Amino acid sequence: MIKVNPYLNFQGNTEEAFNFYREVFGGEFLMLQRFRDTPDFEKLPARDHDKIMHVSLPLGQGNILMGTDSLESMNQKLHKGNNFYICISTESEAEADKVFNALSTDAKVEMELQRTFWGAYFGMLTDKFGVQWMVDHSSEEQDRDQI
Repeated sequence: MIKVNPYLNFQGNTEEAFNFYREVFGGEFLMLQRFRDTPDFEKLPARDHDKIMHVSLPLGQGNILMGTDSLESMNQKLHKGNNFYICISTESEAEADKVFNALSTDAKVEMELQRTFWGAYFGMLTDKFGVQWMVDHSSEEQDRDQI
């Protein structure tokens, strides 16, 4: 495995939270993408277009704090305990399959491993213990720090 990074979910205030974290930890965002920058964004209510789809902030040597706004318009409701994921970035699709399939035992799969519009091989699940996981493999051409 290449990296294990926290992925935080917020109810509409991701930008505020990450600006605060940037002040605390320093550095610059590796990526800040809004929902208006995604395919089919026009299917979302206008109030969600400027919400954060993905943001990443480097922390120290090789660690990245990542986050997103959970959208009620997409039936995403947050409460304590479901407001974060552990993101596993693998070295190959085969390793991603192995990890995802093992974690999937008695799990609730939210998104099967698949190619995404951002070019990653990616899936999400909540394991049998209630821990939320993202499994990701990005191709060699893609800058891994942009995940």
